[in-house]
Amino acid sequence: MTLQRLITMVICVGMLITGAVCGAEPRESRTWTSADGRFSVQATMVGHEDKHVTLRRDDDGREIRVPLSVLGHRERQYVARWIRQNQAAADPSDPGANSKDSTSLPAGEFDWPRWRGVSLDGRSTELGLLASWPDQGPPLVWQVDGLGTGFASVSVANGRIYTMGRLNGIEHLMALDEATGAKLWSTPIGPGGTERGSNGTPTVDGQFVYAISIEGDLLCVRAEDGQPVWSKNFARDFGGRMMSQWGFSESPLVDGPLLICTPGGPQAVMAALDKRTGKTVWTTAMPFGGSHGQDGAGYSSIVISHAGGVKQYVQLVGRGLIGVQASNGQLLWRYDRIANGTANIPTPIVFDDYVFTSTGYGTGAALLRIVRGGRQLQVQEQYFLPSDQLQNHHGGMILVDGYLYCGHGHNNGFPVCIDIRSGKQVWGDQRGPGSNSAAVAYADGQLYFRYENGVMALIQATPQGYQLNGSFRLPSVRAQSWPQPVIANGRLYLRDQEVLMCYDVRNEGGS
Repeated sequence: MTLQRLITMVICVGMLITGAVCGAEPRESRTWTSADGRFSVQATMVGHEDKHVTLRRDDDGREIRVPLSVLGHRERQYVARWIRQNQAAADPSDPGANSKDSTSLPAGEFDWPRWRGVSLDGRSTELGLLASWPDQGPPLVWQVDGLGTGFASVSVANGRIYTMGRLNGIEHLMALDEATGAKLWSTPIGPGGTERGSNGTPTVDGQFVYAISIEGDLLCVRAEDGQPVWSKNFARDFGGRMMSQWGFSESPLVDGPLLICTPGGPQAVMAALDKRTGKTVWTTAMPFGGSHGQDGAGYSSIVISHAGGVKQYVQLVGRGLIGVQASNGQLLWRYDRIANGTANIPTPIVFDDYVFTSTGYGTGAALLRIVRGGRQLQVQEQYFLPSDQLQNHHGGMILVDGYLYCGHGHNNGFPVCIDIRSGKQVWGDQRGPGSNSAAVAYADGQLYFRYENGVMALIQATPQGYQLNGSFRLPSVRAQSWPQPVIANGRLYLRDQEVLMCYDVRNEGGS
């Protein structure tokens, strides 16, 4: 069915969209073109619902409802931007929106400027991507070598890619050209230690890039040329330490004027710094000791929550999950049942007044509700799932429309779907096309599953059942295939030690 016939069938007269929705920017008139290029209409977008857009025609003012599936790639990108800006206008307190108390990251249209993306949830808002892959995988745009060893992923912002790696025994922060992968600059961070290299992912904020080395060196550099601006060391400046032997792995959080990080010290388990100068604004005391886990920082990264009506930073550290008041660094609450004594890794999932957390090594998973109890916040455990029901060792978890998707099992990545409110498994138990652990990201209705053995899979993000939409083996597998997949501006980025691969995942055909 052509776009013209669809438009004819669904022409609506009158105002179908409320003024509250229509009031957000952008609302400019533009040319809307079908994926096959055979039809176009000059119109203004006024609404979005159930995988359809509502357009108001310029010629006669009538409103038409058009399926997203028939639109071209640029049109779908515009729709995603429109949705994101309307959500920000409708709920300016949303920590994922462009509000004063969230982030100052000036991300491009579909950039991925930090660990787990703009909203810290592993999700891209980009549309118009491939819904299935051919047997050989999507087209490989370029592949570059010489980035150094390590398990760092990438950040993409303002036409550049930022990553980290160990080169000649020294850890480096580096920038590449987004179009070609060519290296633009490389700046030493600190000694690479005895490990294979970097674990963390850089954070891009306007004119500056921030990164944490495996030895706990925190560095701020200029995005343009990599020139250092300021630096700190977690052990020297904060008495910091890791819970176990594999080195600092955190990706720093930039929130407004502050940089938030997790040194792991007894007087500074968490710290807030002035992002421009590196000056300490506050630190969070958390004396060593406890019945679960180990003292020090974990392998997770901080997320922002407004649970119980209080803005807070939620982090998984060596002794378990903690919530820290954003305004002054006060330790608000802690939950240690989820802590294991080896490595607490997955970044928590936050929504409404809830926090979902999971760790491996035979531990399990839990959903917590953070509520007010007088002047304090209290933790209410909604459920705890033992390790045979759910444990995310590493690789991360994705929340989409009330359902949690991740790889289940210690040193395993069995794809599973969990109803996050009840904790009940909706589907799972299949091995999938790869083996061992799986790193997961989300875009345009699909889960990007990267297995430890170098198999990349595309799995439908739906509670209706497991649906594999394609898989292929990566051309480079030099160590465990652990770095997180990144989807930015129609491309899929996969780091493998010294190598970075870039794939074109745009659906130019519109199918």
